[in-house]
Amino acid sequence: MRSVTVKTSATYEVLIGSGLLQKTGEAVKKVISPCKAAIVTDSTVVHLYEETVRKSLTEAGFSVCTFVFPAGEASKNIHTLSHLLEFLAKEEMTRTDLIVALGGGVTGDLAGFGAAVYLRGIPFVQIPTTFLAAIDSSVGGKTAVDLEAGKNLAGAFYQPKLVLCDTDVLQTLPEVVFADGIAEALKYGVLGDDALFEKIARGDFRQELEEIIETCVSMKRDVVEEDEFDTGKRQLLNLGHTFGHAIEQKSHFQMTHGHAVAIGMHLIAKAAEAKGIAEKGTAAAIAKALEQNQLPKETEFSPAEVAEGTLRDKKRRGGTISFVFPKKIGACEIVKIPVEEVEALARTAMES
Repeated sequence: MRSVTVKTSATYEVLIGSGLLQKTGEAVKKVISPCKAAIVTDSTVVHLYEETVRKSLTEAGFSVCTFVFPAGEASKNIHTLSHLLEFLAKEEMTRTDLIVALGGGVTGDLAGFGAAVYLRGIPFVQIPTTFLAAIDSSVGGKTAVDLEAGKNLAGAFYQPKLVLCDTDVLQTLPEVVFADGIAEALKYGVLGDDALFEKIARGDFRQELEEIIETCVSMKRDVVEEDEFDTGKRQLLNLGHTFGHAIEQKSHFQMTHGHAVAIGMHLIAKAAEAKGIAEKGTAAAIAKALEQNQLPKETEFSPAEVAEGTLRDKKRRGGTISFVFPKKIGACEIVKIPVEEVEALARTAMES
């Protein structure tokens, strides 16, 4: 088993290894005394892993209840959050009780936000069941729900007490779901680790999954410890996300987050080359890596449509939006683009 320590406003461990679901109760008990634990999960994951986690928690002395919501990004909204909060109140959860987020990024975001606002904050634990959630959304304390106007527009910074990444769970994911995580892993490579990028780009890395998760989590840890509240360096983690979120939203979330980020990463690399920011061949290297891992690199939406979605992004600050431009594989920079230039940037990206 591997462990990464995150030291932010709260310090916690990210445990990575095989068989951790069966040891949930034992691991959680080390950081939170036995209490009432509300497992928050979706309609897919509940049938796969809820019983294992419930049994482990119960055997460790926790009293367990479970909240289940319909699987999918469409459920990550204020209405599901309201149902969750009412459930917690009905179960008479107190400030010394616990939420366990069991699932992918949607579950972690929703459960974490619920934990942040219920009784002004109760403890929660992240148990990511997707590759994407394991290397990205379960770590760092960003929690949120989507509004009709855009993705992740209501949320809070709220750190978990513990993160458990069971690699056995990730090995059995459907290929399309696993590929979402590959896009995020490639992102980390483009941001600051060309060796990681090359390893993921080859497409044959599952035997090194623990090491890759540890590398990605450690990279995120380093950034989050320096900029917990996303006012500076942490914005680098949004590589591919500004256009990606717009594409995801325009598809009415029919396109998954990782696939949209893959497209966004390729588009911004093409724009960076066209603007003379990126080394020649950067976009081609990203395109090849995406193709090798069965990820998309282009969108059917027009530059105007992508720009319109982008202007609703939470990274907008007044009259500018922050974009992360690759300079080469392994190095990126943040550039503020005036909102009136975003459509031209999208057009440059799509026509280059």
